[in-house]
Amino acid sequence: MSNAFLQTKNYSMSKVINIKKGLDIKLKGAAEKIISNVKPSSTFAVKPIDFPGVVPKLVARPGDMVKAGTILFFDKGHPEVKFASPVSGEVKAVNRGERRRILEVVVEADGKNEYEDFGAADPGKLDQEQIIRKIQDAGLWPSIRQRPYAVIARSQSEPKAIFISGFNTAPLSPDMDFMVKGNNSAFQTGINALNKLTRGEVHLSLQSDYPADEVFTQASGVTLHYFKGPHPAGNPGVQIHHIDPVNKDEVVWYIQPQEVIMIGRLFEQGVYDAARVIAVTGSEVKKPRYFKVLSGTCIEPYVLDNVNSGALRYISGNVLTGSKINKIGYLGYYDSQVTVLPEGNYYEMFGWIAPGFKKLSVSRSFPSWLTPGREYKVDTNLKGGERPFVVTGEYEKVLPMNIYPMHLLKAILVDDIEKMEQLGIFEVAEEDFALCEFVCPSKIEIQSIIRQGIDLMIKELE
Repeated sequence: MSNAFLQTKNYSMSKVINIKKGLDIKLKGAAEKIISNVKPSSTFAVKPIDFPGVVPKLVARPGDMVKAGTILFFDKGHPEVKFASPVSGEVKAVNRGERRRILEVVVEADGKNEYEDFGAADPGKLDQEQIIRKIQDAGLWPSIRQRPYAVIARSQSEPKAIFISGFNTAPLSPDMDFMVKGNNSAFQTGINALNKLTRGEVHLSLQSDYPADEVFTQASGVTLHYFKGPHPAGNPGVQIHHIDPVNKDEVVWYIQPQEVIMIGRLFEQGVYDAARVIAVTGSEVKKPRYFKVLSGTCIEPYVLDNVNSGALRYISGNVLTGSKINKIGYLGYYDSQVTVLPEGNYYEMFGWIAPGFKKLSVSRSFPSWLTPGREYKVDTNLKGGERPFVVTGEYEKVLPMNIYPMHLLKAILVDDIEKMEQLGIFEVAEEDFALCEFVCPSKIEIQSIIRQGIDLMIKELE
């Protein structure tokens, strides 16, 4: 039986989950499917601020020599959660912020690519505890996150299922099939390891609009699901909600495909190989392309002489959920995308009465809605100031979950634990509310409110 027939058969037997609520934001600057070669960065960083709830305890100090896989710091609250250097070299700096909070541990590469040896092993011959310990010792455990709370998975609690989203629907999102192509063996080995971590299923979600790469479709030990619809259909939280929702006292884990491949390499080669593919995107990028990098890379080599002049905003991640960095900043741990936009540091007088043929609008305030296929060049201008909540029903149009977003946000603001539980706080993360923040007429930082509620739940219940 041919592989093509198997792929068609699996597709036809899988139910397509149609996501109707949401919004696709069409921006200029999508990455062309070409992997460009440039001289790689000489410095890399692991940033504790990428991991909500983690209080770092340093193991390596400035001047220490490390290998790829050497532990740089661990979480004080959960010492088994360790964070490793992606490269061999010298610990160059520990950058701190207010109250001496650790922001970055910077390693300067020595060009030798030396690895800590954790020993190759067949996941099928190891038990659950051995697999967990191996992933933790190599510093790869932070790649596995959990719902509730969208934090690094607690290894003490066994998940009822593990989820992998095989596609991304965020603005200018990179093509996941293109990024994982050719990594069949490592992906399958990673899946074999994940299957040992749960008695439930490992769910792999794909987009129904086009055939997925064979890395995904030929993987065994996974339950395939197909999704159709606008962003946030690619969010793990939305997929979990529609496949196996999280209730109180339940836990599910989730992980990105490139991290599955890293875990696979760990078992196949016995090393922490942090290689990944990223996309450099945005209207201000001259040649939006893909690059092979190591996790935590400095973005400077990939934007140097490749961006337009003027005041620019550099974002690690996408425009909805990414973090602001500078042009010599470092890629976030969970990010596979860099976005460059023009800064919106200007005042637009009477902008609300201008024709607005080139302005992006979700409320049909401008005639641009007559050209739905147009790609827009947007900047970071808020076009208004923060004001009290306005009940418009806009949140409900872009949140494809059985949740009342306005009610949940208000429950968080008044610290009503019981209401937060009833309204679905266990299911959500900041990224699930990113579109709500985008369409919010009150310009409220909704994602930070969601994290505030999650932090409160962790404090009260854990």
